[in-house]
Amino acid sequence: MGLSLFVLVEVVCRLFDIGHPQLIDDPFVGFSELQPLFELNETKARYEISKPRLKFFALESFPARKPVGTFRIFCLGGSTVQGRPFSKETSFTTFLHIGLSEADPTRKWEVINCGGISYASYRLVPVLEECLNYEPDLFILCTGHNEFLEDRSYGHLRDVAPITAAPLKAAFQFRSFQIARSLFQPSTLPTQSDNSRPELGPNVQARLDYRGGLQDYVRDDEWRAGVMRHFEFNINRLIQTARQRNVPVVLVLPPSNLADTPPFKSLAKKGLTKDEAARHSEWLETAGRLQKTDLYGAVEALEEALKIDDRQAAVHYFLGRLLERAGETRPARAAYVQARDHDICPLRILTPMEEALRSAASHWHAPLLDAHALLESKTDDGLLDNSWLVDHVHPSISGHEQIALALIHLLSKEHMASPKVDWPAKVTEQFRRHRDDLPPIYFLKGEQRLENLRDWTRGMVEEQ
Repeated sequence: MGLSLFVLVEVVCRLFDIGHPQLIDDPFVGFSELQPLFELNETKARYEISKPRLKFFALESFPARKPVGTFRIFCLGGSTVQGRPFSKETSFTTFLHIGLSEADPTRKWEVINCGGISYASYRLVPVLEECLNYEPDLFILCTGHNEFLEDRSYGHLRDVAPITAAPLKAAFQFRSFQIARSLFQPSTLPTQSDNSRPELGPNVQARLDYRGGLQDYVRDDEWRAGVMRHFEFNINRLIQTARQRNVPVVLVLPPSNLADTPPFKSLAKKGLTKDEAARHSEWLETAGRLQKTDLYGAVEALEEALKIDDRQAAVHYFLGRLLERAGETRPARAAYVQARDHDICPLRILTPMEEALRSAASHWHAPLLDAHALLESKTDDGLLDNSWLVDHVHPSISGHEQIALALIHLLSKEHMASPKVDWPAKVTEQFRRHRDDLPPIYFLKGEQRLENLRDWTRGMVEEQ
């Protein structure tokens, strides 16, 4: 009985479509300049990626006026979405377009690739806001690997209560709460002043874009926590922004190469005594000596080392390798995940960020495709490695095809597509024809980019 009035007010607010949740300005970072991603071409008939943005995005275009019967999908993310080390021609976005066109010819499909090299979630917010002006029917969001690339600080947030606190976040979704709140507060939310939050330029300035950039990564737990809070904020903001315009969002949890990617940087934890450091080194030497003659003895030695220092990513990875050799798949996977999560230079999505994606999907009732689990399920031993990824994060061309097929299944389940009964075999055949039509130079350029990318992850790019 006590809640009946609240329920009645909430129903009335939703019936008359009032009391929309307000978007909160990003308190973490700002931008000194925002450049549009798309611009009209000379004929004013199509939107195209603007020339200044082609350093980070692949060529892409779509009609300025959406044709009748068209379902327009914008795919946002980083280089995984773009299809690196190749390009959008073998990205899951292109395969999704080919697959949907074959599986469900009852409508015209447009799948627009908005994958920006090194683009983190906070740089996707203005991209999504811009794309809302282009008659979208769906956003597909795949992000999480690039959050630690740009140097920025979060010291200005030390005294700010976390805006993602569960009770407040839940209350903000009720229309009645927004109406009551507007009676006691100004209509606009206060934002961080320009002097209190870092301001980023219009283009990505990744640390690894500069020779020696790997040296800039140090153990900084406070900064890492700020990055992950910012990621959670952005995911929820992206979904909420789209939802306010009645555009659904599909989340894609990006895959990580666990078994064949050692940590990019490993450091000892702070505060080890000389005695602890010496004993730690002794256990590592023992493990190295025993790994060829006594595999489980080597495992035990590494476990003793981790009791002294459980934050050295390289030790976790070494342990994972030994456990994999021993056929202990489940503990090996756990060790590999620890190696990824303790990496001082995190170029792969971390476990708390994966959990933030799942939490946002659950909170907003947004469909989520776990691309990591998808590809991992297709490996022989259940450990995602080079069999489906070409490097630390980028799927192989076959991997992109699998993601596209899974997305078609998901869109069918969500009643956004109505594929024919026999669609999988026909779609797979169309994928093969598309690959065969690509010129050899396309694959040669991709292999060269892959070599350059490997140098980049080691901080060995040319000085900029």
